[in-house]
Amino acid sequence: MTDVETEVVIAGAGPTGLTLAYELALAGVETLVLEKLPRRVEQVKGGAIQPRTAELLEMRGLLEPLLRRAMPRDPVGGHFAMLPVPLDCTPWQTRHPYPITIPQWEIEEVLEERATARGARIRRGVAVDGVENGDGVTVSADGLRVRARHLVACDGGRSTVRKLLGLAFPGRPGTYLAVLADVRLSATSSLVPRRVGHISGLTRQANGYWAMLVPVGGDRYRLTFGREDETEATRDTPVTREEIAAALRAVYGEETVLGGVDNASRFTDATRQVEHYRVGDVLFAGDAAHIHPPLGGQGLNTGVQDAINLGWKLAATVRGRAPEGLLDTYHAERHPVAAGVLHHTSAQRVLADPRASGDVAALRDIVVDLLRLPDANRHLAGLMSGLSLRYDLAGEHPLTGHRMPDADLLTDAGPTRVSALFRAGHAVLLDLAGIVPSGLRLPAGVDLVRAGSTAALGAAALLVRPDGYVCWAGDDAATLLPAVTRHLAAVPTGMYDERNGHQGTTDRERP
Repeated sequence: MTDVETEVVIAGAGPTGLTLAYELALAGVETLVLEKLPRRVEQVKGGAIQPRTAELLEMRGLLEPLLRRAMPRDPVGGHFAMLPVPLDCTPWQTRHPYPITIPQWEIEEVLEERATARGARIRRGVAVDGVENGDGVTVSADGLRVRARHLVACDGGRSTVRKLLGLAFPGRPGTYLAVLADVRLSATSSLVPRRVGHISGLTRQANGYWAMLVPVGGDRYRLTFGREDETEATRDTPVTREEIAAALRAVYGEETVLGGVDNASRFTDATRQVEHYRVGDVLFAGDAAHIHPPLGGQGLNTGVQDAINLGWKLAATVRGRAPEGLLDTYHAERHPVAAGVLHHTSAQRVLADPRASGDVAALRDIVVDLLRLPDANRHLAGLMSGLSLRYDLAGEHPLTGHRMPDADLLTDAGPTRVSALFRAGHAVLLDLAGIVPSGLRLPAGVDLVRAGSTAALGAAALLVRPDGYVCWAGDDAATLLPAVTRHLAAVPTGMYDERNGHQGTTDRERP
């Protein structure tokens, strides 16, 4: 048995685990990722980055390398229940109003490159087989014994960590079984889509099958399909080449010929959520914490946003500078978010069901009409994109808890954008009107930026968490320091200069 020590160990090297590894490494936290697969599976699944996730990735400088790998896609909004009305995110003042299509394995590759460049370690082909939780954690994995302050389970819907701890995963079992496959077509009929447009134009039903075929470049396609009459296959039943070929012929015609299968797996529309995201020194994120019907690209995005919410809080806790209870706010904030995703994907499951009754078809017509109303479309666009999310941060100002828009700024050093202020993973105190005292000493991990903005941002100064959410806003600084110590950091030594009776100076002010 080989013994290893680290500050945080992460189980799972999917998008959630790798995002968290980057966040922790960015904060200087020693991080080890254990992944049971010996190599990355080059599968397209989960390949949609929603607008809010795009904003968060841009804040860390991670979006640009992903955009270079993105697949061509028509500039069209997302969807609700695959209904034929694009969701319009432009009213939410975002620079990224459309989903970005990119294979999941390429997202993982970029995240892994950036996380390891920051110092995170990743061990592949190492499966977790034991967890001791108490006064830190001890994780055993294929002859390796890892001692750490915390373990974060990002090991998927069938989480080994969750099972080892005997935790329930309550919810609803799946109502259908479907196939997701990356395929190559040697010949195509006119029914095969040529471009990635709105999802409603990519789905078809014929001859007892429903299917969605998405072109991903050259002769490669992502195929999702199921049968209207359930078969006796189980989740673990291997998907055969003939099964895929039969579905293609049934839906896209005899002229559509299967050339090859790169990978294939089955999935269900099960809906489940772990009751507590923190159990002692073990935390849960991504599919290990919540699963739901795969509608609207919510799974990958919810997991990445879990990681960005958790990362700075866990880093502050490990470093001993977190205010009391900060780590527990991870569950308090993210559990309701995933519960909401489970709720609306369950509603979408009914509307999108290819076996829907005449009553459901009538309901679809009504919902389509509602989606054409600007206010209704805006509401669902905010819900599906993540742009409307607001955390309950108990502030009096109406901006408190909302995401910070990526506004243009002008500093003494020149023009910049809000998103560029968060590359280091710090919180930012943005002073737009010179109301923050020049002698203020802020705790480590909080940067003061004095700037002007051509846009009206609604307050003279804003304190923004590392995950881009406003935790204080105001037109005078009277309540600023209590907000810093409540939301971000324990009271720092030297915040006040006791000899002169005023606040000390800061060496973290940015122009």
